[in-house]
Amino acid sequence: MSASPLKGGTAVITGAGSGFGLELARLAAASGMRLVLVDIQQDALDRAEAELRSAGAEVWAQAVNVAHAQEMERLGEGTLSRFGAPTLVFNNAGVATGGLLWEASSSDWSWVLGVNLMGVVHGVRVFTPMMLEAARADPGFRAHIVNTASMAGLVNAPNMGVYNVSKHAVVSLSETLYQDLRLITDQVHAHVLCPFFVPTGISQSHRNRPADLSEPHRKPTASQLIGQAMSDKAVLSGKVSAAEVAQRVMAAVAAKDFYIYSHPKALRSVQTRMEDVMTGRNPTDPFEDRPELGQKLRDALKSGTA
Repeated sequence: MSASPLKGGTAVITGAGSGFGLELARLAAASGMRLVLVDIQQDALDRAEAELRSAGAEVWAQAVNVAHAQEMERLGEGTLSRFGAPTLVFNNAGVATGGLLWEASSSDWSWVLGVNLMGVVHGVRVFTPMMLEAARADPGFRAHIVNTASMAGLVNAPNMGVYNVSKHAVVSLSETLYQDLRLITDQVHAHVLCPFFVPTGISQSHRNRPADLSEPHRKPTASQLIGQAMSDKAVLSGKVSAAEVAQRVMAAVAAKDFYIYSHPKALRSVQTRMEDVMTGRNPTDPFEDRPELGQKLRDALKSGTA
């Protein structure tokens, strides 16, 4: 983006050590932005910092658990003191887990909702006020908040309920943020990213599960093992790259487009769900077009084998 409206500004990116976060950081650096890189995985964060510094970017890298309010508040204070109000906040850190809803433990819920939802909540509540203050002080100031949800925030695939709930909440939060901002400013804009299956590290996000929410003595259920295997296969087989998604994010920011999709064709399933809601019919079988996949999942769950 040679003519980026963000040039010279600051980008705060969570989940910056890999996937969408790292690819967006690369584009932001190429646009002449200062970078605040945030990740919970120190080695991945160190590699990203080294790469982007070598590319000439001004970087402040911080290992942060986005689920923790005080850590995010300190991140905000540090960003403001070093670079001023950010012009782009990418609330992107995310984790995933699968399995039947009633088999998820309270720790599963705390971990996934903590990162996927509360990480976004903290990013919004910490950085939006400083963006609005900068906008009041400077009529030329423009800023954008991009929250990473998922197609799982628009539909409800079976055997991944905890993740679905977290991402539906992010879509709701983002749509409300968009409307709230419109009430008071035309200088700060909200966006939501809803990717489908893209090869990133999210299917292996348990590698960064905090010790206080880990359950080393709890054996995964059959549905959870099946969900992990399905997630690994689907994510790794994705044909759209994380770099392409990052490019779409930057293009949407420039165009002030709210919804950002990696796979627009997948919106057919969203339309079906909306028709279910509008007509009051029971939820449509997600495997209606590929019944063999649905039968395979049912058989696996009944037999207890992934």
